[in-house]
Amino acid sequence: MIKRIVYSLVSSLTFRIFGILLIFVDMSLVITDLLVTKNAIYIPVEIHLISLAISLFFVLDVLLRVYVEGIRLYFSDILNCLDAVIIVVTLLVDIIYMFYDLKVLKDIPRLAILFQSLRLTILIRVFHLAHQKKHLEMLTRRLVSENKRRYKKDGFDLDLTYVTERIIAMSFPSSGQQSFYRNPIKEVVRFLDTKHQDHYQVYNLCSERAYDPKYFHYRVRRIMIDDHNVPTLSEMLAFTKEVDEWMAQDDENIIAIHCKGGKGRTGTMACACLIASEIFTTAEDSLYYFGERRTDKSTSTKYQGVETPSQSRYVGYFADVKNIYNLNLPARKTLKIKKIVIYSIHGVGKGNGNDLKVQIILHRKIVFLSSASKNCWILHDIETDNVIIHLSSCPPLYDDVKVRFLSSSVLPKYYDNCPFFFWFHTSFIQNNRLYLSRNELDNPHKPKTWKIYRPEFAVEVFFDEVVAGT
Repeated sequence: MIKRIVYSLVSSLTFRIFGILLIFVDMSLVITDLLVTKNAIYIPVEIHLISLAISLFFVLDVLLRVYVEGIRLYFSDILNCLDAVIIVVTLLVDIIYMFYDLKVLKDIPRLAILFQSLRLTILIRVFHLAHQKKHLEMLTRRLVSENKRRYKKDGFDLDLTYVTERIIAMSFPSSGQQSFYRNPIKEVVRFLDTKHQDHYQVYNLCSERAYDPKYFHYRVRRIMIDDHNVPTLSEMLAFTKEVDEWMAQDDENIIAIHCKGGKGRTGTMACACLIASEIFTTAEDSLYYFGERRTDKSTSTKYQGVETPSQSRYVGYFADVKNIYNLNLPARKTLKIKKIVIYSIHGVGKGNGNDLKVQIILHRKIVFLSSASKNCWILHDIETDNVIIHLSSCPPLYDDVKVRFLSSSVLPKYYDNCPFFFWFHTSFIQNNRLYLSRNELDNPHKPKTWKIYRPEFAVEVFFDEVVAGT
């Protein structure tokens, strides 16, 4: 219990920032003393005391870290050893200066030059500052990654998880300023080259950012998926087939999958791999397993698995593709949306649906945007608290479809810069109807939105099937 409290203290962001500020204060005192004070031999007692207190703080920091990590583990890091030496040296210099302030020693002129030189050794604390910066970077990365399971072995500390022995999930390998709070790309390269040299393939699922593939020796594949959204079902199928071929080439081959945070898009594709490789049969089991592997419950209970309903829905679709269609896409079904019913609309924007617009996206292109004066009409049933949006000219829809709801009122926006949205695949629509409860809609599924979206809030879509040749 005591060790856990001490660990929380020395690993806190506040503790590390305070340490960095103390270094700047101490260095400022030394520089001011040497460059500004007219009598360079005389050092004010106040400066001694502050500098000595700072040195003792860092001695305490080292002792607490040794207590938490153990002597052997702590000093196995050469930077920790160098840092400890710097702290001890600066402490000794401060102690010597305390004795130098004694009148007896001041009367010996030859000591003046010696002690001025010793005073300059305080400036080696700049190297200690670099060590503090390293700790601050690690803490910042841990804060950003929250309680995702990290790889903290063999000198590595990365937001990276072995989902299985051959499937890695990680956050985006970053460079520049972003590497301060996300996985530094050079460290990720060092990890993969050390652990899986010539046997890894990296999959970047981000549509919004990329890096030079030469970092990973050109072993990078890109699948363009927008943040908090889903891959197409055909992309999931092509991905799992490519992974299966890669894994079959050598038993040592592995894949490293990442998006931005290594959770949603990464989890969706990782679950597809788990199902395709028959590690799991159902979407529920694969999603649960990924969440358990990615979440470090020793630091927090926050769930770090696939979160958005559409992503979970697509893992379910893929399980059907594997179990029912033998890894083949089902027959294409073309549909038109006839009407959309929104249940429990009270408190959502204006509460009557007049502030809502429906946007339909197909193949990354907007194919429909509702307008009350042109292609839709809205009926608000006050008694049932429902809104019916009739679409008069919806284009034919097939395969992967995204429906976004926009608002002209103050209705808050969340993921995808809209109040709520969802994805579906037309081939899995049964009886020309799709009903999605609050927990099955992207954004209203989040507890922080429940002050707006009540438990009864739901969206139901009614379709007309488009018969070929009509």
